[in-house]
Amino acid sequence: MLYQAYQFQDDLIAPFRFLAKGWLDLFSATGCDVRKLAGGEYLAALEMITRFELSHERPDFGIRTVRTGNMIADVEQEVTLDLPFGKLLHFRKNVDVVQPRVLVVAPLSGHFATLLRGTVETLLQDHDVYITDWTNARDVPVSAGKFGVEDYVAYVIRFLETIGPGGHVLAVCQPCVQTLAAVAVMSQDNNPATPLSMTLMAGPIDPRESPTQVNEFAVSKSLAWFEHSLITSVPLRYKGGGRRVYPGFLQLVAFMAMNMDRHRSAHKKLYDHLAKGEIEQAEKIKTFYDEYFAVLDLTEEFYIETIDRIFHKAELATGEFTYRGRKVDCNAIRRTALLTVEGGRDDICSLGQTAAAHELCSSLRPHLKRHHLQANVGHYGVFAGKRWDNEIYPVVRNMILAVE
Repeated sequence: MLYQAYQFQDDLIAPFRFLAKGWLDLFSATGCDVRKLAGGEYLAALEMITRFELSHERPDFGIRTVRTGNMIADVEQEVTLDLPFGKLLHFRKNVDVVQPRVLVVAPLSGHFATLLRGTVETLLQDHDVYITDWTNARDVPVSAGKFGVEDYVAYVIRFLETIGPGGHVLAVCQPCVQTLAAVAVMSQDNNPATPLSMTLMAGPIDPRESPTQVNEFAVSKSLAWFEHSLITSVPLRYKGGGRRVYPGFLQLVAFMAMNMDRHRSAHKKLYDHLAKGEIEQAEKIKTFYDEYFAVLDLTEEFYIETIDRIFHKAELATGEFTYRGRKVDCNAIRRTALLTVEGGRDDICSLGQTAAAHELCSSLRPHLKRHHLQANVGHYGVFAGKRWDNEIYPVVRNMILAVE
């Protein structure tokens, strides 16, 4: 009944959002000085009411052009492969030069792939970029079957095969585990589409290293507790009606609880900017929260298996991870260059958890391994913002170029 209770609450609030938007539209239609007519604080309050909701649809990436070399290139999004639980999305540029093909593996952790908009936009300067565009589980019919951790690995392999030989892969956060497993399986099979390089950024390869609050919570509860307390059924009004999921709104609440004072402060600033008519400053905050409040549901099997296999048992780190009934051997990786990236202030995936991949990939020669520690950045700073653009990205770009 958890999802139904959330939906009931949202349905109750919806008329107030509708009325507030109606008043804003009415004031705007008068053609006069709206702020003098209604007052800045009143208008700000109305807009804050209209924003009191979560979105369950993927926002637009909004990447129309990108600077590449000495030119501005147009960017078009096209779906290269469409599977039930995710699409392979290609950001195609109108450039003649052939650039390294990179698959960005996005987290499946409550937000859409657009959370990596900044990552993609920066990579597009020098690369031909694809991304895993995961589908909201509540929009996938029950008839499509289940989607667990090994299915995620299978999707990564399928996407790399679709991109073709000579590609590269970059994983952010949680899917570093599945990406490393996928590359190991492809290496074991001598798959021609095995990537030339693999960049793992802020992911829990071994969550036993310097456990964070997130890691400790995951191992402090039994699987039965997670199943009973956090798993619920999608309401029948949606395409995935009846599917058992871990709702994205619960993940959002958990993330916000870690920094509640910061979110309160941000919304107070938003109200003040709106009341004073400071549109540009308000827009920056609105843009961030439009993305942050777009949530995605995870299938029950993927969430529970992640808790069990990645956090409780640390299967990849202990050598016990299996894929389709066989052991995954990271020592089989011999030709895929490895770059790991960690943030010095990461409170979600702390120091040592991603770097653990180097010990697992013991067959790799030293010149094919590199670790980058970025001081003074938190989790999101590893893949977004000025430090990513100016300090981390050059390391990623150089690794890819070195093995091209």
